[in-house]
Amino acid sequence: MTEATKLRQTINITIQSRGIHRSTALCEKSAPAAEAAAPQANAVAATGFMAAVLAFPKAQPFATNIIIATIKTSIADLMTQVVVEGKEEIDWKRNGVFVMFGMVYLGGFQYWLQVTQFRKMFPTMDRFANQSMAMKMKDTAGMIDTVKQVLFDVFIHLPMMYFPTFYAVKEFVQGDSWSPVDWVVNGCTKYYNNFEKDFTAMFCVWFPADVIIFAVPIWLRLPTRHAVSLAWTSYLSFLRGGATPKVEELARSF
Repeated sequence: MTEATKLRQTINITIQSRGIHRSTALCEKSAPAAEAAAPQANAVAATGFMAAVLAFPKAQPFATNIIIATIKTSIADLMTQVVVEGKEEIDWKRNGVFVMFGMVYLGGFQYWLQVTQFRKMFPTMDRFANQSMAMKMKDTAGMIDTVKQVLFDVFIHLPMMYFPTFYAVKEFVQGDSWSPVDWVVNGCTKYYNNFEKDFTAMFCVWFPADVIIFAVPIWLRLPTRHAVSLAWTSYLSFLRGGATPKVEELARSF
């Protein structure tokens, strides 16, 4: 091997060695940067996930209402059966009353009434609900429409639509008859007997709650209502959910 060949080999080895050292140094420098960037990337991902979660109710308010209403009413009844009444075995037929009522009435009909129809009945609804509190205080027409919505809910919707439907659905699920006429007649008869206590309890809960519910942004209206309704449904489940004489006797004591 000539001296020139040996010199070239030495130069190549030196160049390769320097390249390895440079690569190692770059890796060592980039490692802390990558470690520092990891929490930021996780934070961005978490923020994106929360943004997507919060965006869904705004983009799909009707679907959100159906989901929340169905799950909420079922959970409220299950909590009442297990925690309040101390049952060892779940009454799934009773829970079915609340699942069906929550999905069809609270999820579907209530959205149609309090969003779709209220827009026609109370023209300032959307404008007033989406304003800041400072702007709301200056909007006289909006405040008047909000009062009308509250009065409509506690004097027409709840006593004349909500309760009769609940009692009829209860008869459909728990009753012995397959006749829709019997569901309505028997349900409304029980509602008539319980009217004074049911109306008093409803008014005490929903009148003050409605003042807030009908003033929040539209997309939050029914989710806020469901938050209050979780406690209300638990109460309703405890007093009116069961089909046994014991529950009915307890209900009449209030």
